[in-house]
Formats: sequence, structure tokens, C-alpha cells
Amino acid sequence: MKSIGVRAAAGAAIVATLFGCAEKKEKVRDERVPVTVAMAEQKDVPVQVRVIGSVQPISTVAVRALVAGQLLRVGFHEGDDVRKGQLLFTIDQRPYQAALAQAQANLARDEAQLRNAESEAKRYAELVKKDYVTREEYEKFASGAEAARAIAAADRAAVQNANLQLSYCEIRSPMDGRTGSLQVQAGNLVKANDTTPLVTINQITPVYVTFAVPESQLAEVRARGLGNVPVSASPQQGGAGVQGGKLTFVDNAVDPQTGTITLKATFPNERRSLWPGEFVDVAMTLSNRANATVVPLQAVQNGQRGQYVYVVTSGDGVQMRPVTVVQQIDNQAVIGKGVNPGDTVVTDGQIRLTPKSKVEVKKSL
Repeated sequence: MKSIGVRAAAGAAIVATLFGCAEKKEKVRDERVPVTVAMAEQKDVPVQVRVIGSVQPISTVAVRALVAGQLLRVGFHEGDDVRKGQLLFTIDQRPYQAALAQAQANLARDEAQLRNAESEAKRYAELVKKDYVTREEYEKFASGAEAARAIAAADRAAVQNANLQLSYCEIRSPMDGRTGSLQVQAGNLVKANDTTPLVTINQITPVYVTFAVPESQLAEVRARGLGNVPVSASPQQGGAGVQGGKLTFVDNAVDPQTGTITLKATFPNERRSLWPGEFVDVAMTLSNRANATVVPLQAVQNGQRGQYVYVVTSGDGVQMRPVTVVQQIDNQAVIGKGVNPGDTVVTDGQIRLTPKSKVEVKKSL
């Protein structure tokens, strides 16, 4: 009798253990995975080429002295904005003023001699007509007048050159722009046409953004025409909004080593958010894709068989669907196939999902 009782108790324990395991499995099967979801939308999206570009000034001028001398004055601070015609540097003018005065004195002397020579030639021209003097004497005075005339012309050229050299003592800005580092200070001697410029000026309003695109895009770019292709750019480091510009330059040859062609877009850059030399994110809009299916970019996952998304089905189940992403724009993915407008896709929590999972929506985007 005791043996039967022991066996009955053991059987009851086994049944209880099996029932408990079944209950746990049932609970695991009914567990819902919390996820964040979003609805696939249908809208028009621009077809864009996204690359990295660099900012270049429209114009760069290295300012150099054209005459030698002591630098007396610097009319700006490095990093200042300057206007076209603004006085930048003043070189000691006294040696060039003295050279101009000497050239003017030489001109005055030789012009006086010219007047005398012309008067003599005119007087001898009348005498030779009356045979009072020989033609040889007349021609000697006529030649003297011509020589005096040439000397006076050379003096006038010397005066002009002296004036020009004197004008070079004042160095003015050739354009509107922003100055860089100052390479020489007042009191130093400067050389004419020195290899090191006194300062470099960059024009940054407007500004160029240079970038390269695959040669496969060239035909479409040329079909649109310069000035008709909108381009946007924003600094990679952030801190400034997206700036709008237009394509203004297409290079005359494709780079055979990279298979790309260089383009330039012009930006007004009125707020100066684009700075020469920095790298920027460039988006060139070529056309518009109408009625495209769009989902948040974080909904798209990468697997061994390619990209896929989880779509929430009726009964809070999920279905894993392979998708084709034809374009990424901002934080959205344009889906070629695999998702229809109105489908609910999982945007967060995919790591815990399987095709048999049930989900609990904790947030909708």
C-alpha cells in the first residue's frame, strides 16, 4: 500500500511539473514585443545626387607691391571685410615724388628747346624759299627740330611712368572681399613683385561649391542646362542651415581615372554660412519622383539576403518583407517595391522580432 501511495505522489508531481512547463511556454508564446511603428506614405520626392563638395571663393587675389620701399601704413586689420578701391597699404612716396619732379623738369627743359628748334626750322624754311640759305642748312635745322620733338615725347613718357610708379605707392583693393593673414607690418621694407603677397583677399559673397558626380549623371545634367539645376549645401559639422544655389559650371572633360565630372554651383552666401575651404554635404536635384512610397530610414534593416522591413499585420503579428530602396533623402527611404502606402512598418525594436512574434505598439511616428 505504501508503494502505491509513493507512486501516486510521484505521478502527481510529474504531471504538475509538465503542466507548469506548458504554462510557461504558453506565456512565452503570448509575450508581445514593444515596438515603435510608422505608416508608409505616398508623396512626391526629388531625385537627388548626394555627394561631398568643397567651398571655394569666387575670386582670390594675392596683393603684392609693384614698387619697392618702406611700408608706412596698413589701412585695415587682418580678417576685415574690404571694398573695391579701399586703400590697403601706403608705401613711402618721397623717392617717387622726386623722380616725378625730375622727369617733369626734364620735360620742361626739352619742350623749351623744342620750341626754339621749331622756330629756327620755320625761319629757315622761309629763307630757303628765297635762296638766302642752302637747302642743306635748312634740312639741318629741320632735323634738329625733329630730334627735339622726339626728346620731348620721351620726356612725356618718363613723366607718365613716374606718375605710374608714384600711384603704385598706394595699394587699393581690387575687389570686395575678406582679407586673410597680414604678411607684413608697417615700418618694414617691401619688394616689388615679391613672391610672398602682402595679404590675400577672398571673395565669399557669392561663393562656389565644387563637387564631382558620376559620369552617368552627365547626360541628365546637360539636358537640364546650367542655371536650371538646383543645388543645396550644408556644412558637415552642422551649425548652419541648408543653403540653396544653382549649377553654373560643368567641366569640359570627364576624369578618366575616377569616372566623375567636376561641377560647380554658385551660392549667394549672404549669411556666410559657407566658408572657403570647408567640406559640405551637397544635394543636386535632377528631377521629381511622383507618388513615391516613403518610410523612415530606420525601418529598413540589412540582412544576409538584402534589405527588409517588418510590416505589422492584422492581429498584431509581423511580416518580414524584402524591399528595394531606390533613394535615401534626409531620414527617409524611398521604396521601389515591398511596401505599399498605408502599411505600418516597425521603426524600432526589430532586433527582438521574428516572423511569429506579436507586437505591442508603444509609439507611432
